[in-house]
Amino acid sequence: MDESTETINMNQKQKLNTINHWIFDMDGTLTISAHDFDFMRAELGLPENVPILEALYAIPIQQSTPLWEKLNEMEFYFAGKSTIMDGTAELLEKLYSRGALLGILTRNVFPVVKETLQTCGIANFFKAEHILDRDACAPKPSPDGIYHLLNYWQAEAQDTIMVGDYLYDLQAGKSAGVTTIHLDSLGEETWPEYTDIYIREFSEIVGLVG
Repeated sequence: MDESTETINMNQKQKLNTINHWIFDMDGTLTISAHDFDFMRAELGLPENVPILEALYAIPIQQSTPLWEKLNEMEFYFAGKSTIMDGTAELLEKLYSRGALLGILTRNVFPVVKETLQTCGIANFFKAEHILDRDACAPKPSPDGIYHLLNYWQAEAQDTIMVGDYLYDLQAGKSAGVTTIHLDSLGEETWPEYTDIYIREFSEIVGLVG
């Protein structure tokens, strides 16, 4: 791994302490996802290991409509079983208290996001207009959602952070020119070319955010 993603240097600490626009992925980042993606693919009749959204987008709309409905139902079911990631509440509270604007960019749909946030007790940190789902913008890895929030907040890329656990989150952040934080809670994946700050848990940065 690139050394710059293993340790948080002084420049990165400065960013964490001063940047006031934070965009989070949800499942696997703010929350511990309960999704069984192999089961979901099987229920939708999709091949193993394919990205679900991209696979459904490739199917003619007449055939995909009932599959989207089934996907929404499954996602809502799993949302109610989500749990909060360690350190999420502490990080959000510190950022919220210092006046940072907090957003969510997710490949889910809004009702699922709302259910997940309420289940995990962190819905109060996010305004509805700061939550972008797959129907509000092109899904990650497209940077479209980040651009939307930057425009809505009248924020600059250099004053914005994208936090996520998966490659698509980091690719979206890099494409938009914002600082990226890779939360690798399982210690299984590293993408140093897309990662500015690498952490295993939120406790590593809670004390650095002011």
